[in-house]
Amino acid sequence: MATRATAKMVDGGRIIVPAEFRRAMGVAPGDTLVLSLEGEALRVQSHRAVVREIQASVRALVPPGVSLVDELIAERRAEAARE
Repeated sequence: MATRATAKMVDGGRIIVPAEFRRAMGVAPGDTLVLSLEGEALRVQSHRAVVREIQASVRALVPPGVSLVDELIAERRAEAARE
């Protein structure tokens, strides 16, 4: 797969993402894309890719063997018991 392509900006600021790139990203018409400006570079990511990045970042902060779900349930049960 090519890693670079050229595109022209058309009326309304639209840029056509080449089909090969859309397929590689797994995006289709109507999907949400996330744009970020990094210096003078425009980064385009699928919404799924951004969610995976965020999940990985959070996962790195949780110590091994700790379940945030179990902790949340325990907190809710303790709150309910105090009421």
